[in-house]
Amino acid sequence: MQLSIRERLARGMTMRYEVLGPIRVLGSGEPSFISARKIEALFAALLARCDQVVTTDQLIREIWGEAPPKRATAALHVYISQLRKFLKASGGLRTRSPIVTRPLGYMLRIGNDEIDVRDFQSLTDRGTDLYHRAEYGEAILVLERALQIWRGSALANHQEGLITYAYTTWLEESRLECTETLLEAYLKMGRHREVVGRLYALTTEYPLRESFYRHLMQALYRADRQADALAVYQTARTRLQDELGLEPCETLRQLNNDILAGGFYAADGGAAA
Repeated sequence: MQLSIRERLARGMTMRYEVLGPIRVLGSGEPSFISARKIEALFAALLARCDQVVTTDQLIREIWGEAPPKRATAALHVYISQLRKFLKASGGLRTRSPIVTRPLGYMLRIGNDEIDVRDFQSLTDRGTDLYHRAEYGEAILVLERALQIWRGSALANHQEGLITYAYTTWLEESRLECTETLLEAYLKMGRHREVVGRLYALTTEYPLRESFYRHLMQALYRADRQADALAVYQTARTRLQDELGLEPCETLRQLNNDILAGGFYAADGGAAA
């Protein structure tokens, strides 16, 4: 009988790495966190490149930036040793460390362990596929589950290194794309009133992402709030002009014009009412 991840964790047979929020490790006991900032920065870089070799030079740059100490390589060896001890203490029955030494550097080998990013990707892919098959109700359930995996900013407090910055930028974009598909599914089902508050919050948090203004305008118009929908356009226009010196994109401008003319139609081809 195949055991679930929860059962495998409880028995100490595997570990779970979580990076979609503050970094933590789940083993057979309580979640484990690293308190030493430089060791956590090392861990963040290895997690971001899991199953790939990260060179010694890259790790030194991630930990100390462009001004490493003279004995940075020796200090890195100490941090690797401390990280291995932390992972061993976090649980699991394995005798081998997941951190392996390679000629040019180090690698965090995932093997049979779990990492929350892969769960998020799997659910996002499944939900997106359901959306494209017009199975909007199921898509909503799956995409909501994907977003619930997030506990905060990815690799929280460790996003400034070259490796971690690229990784967290990609993760955040994936999160926003998942959110957009989810909102479109809600609108396709006519559940526009359910997402109005959420969209207002998103336009505040991401003031330069025009797709959220578009979704909000659509939701408000379909909820018989034409004046509010037009006000959202003006807010978007002001923010874009102030921040970037740009006008809203053509899609947003056309939507505004259609609402003004009373000729806006829902994306599924039905009249927006």
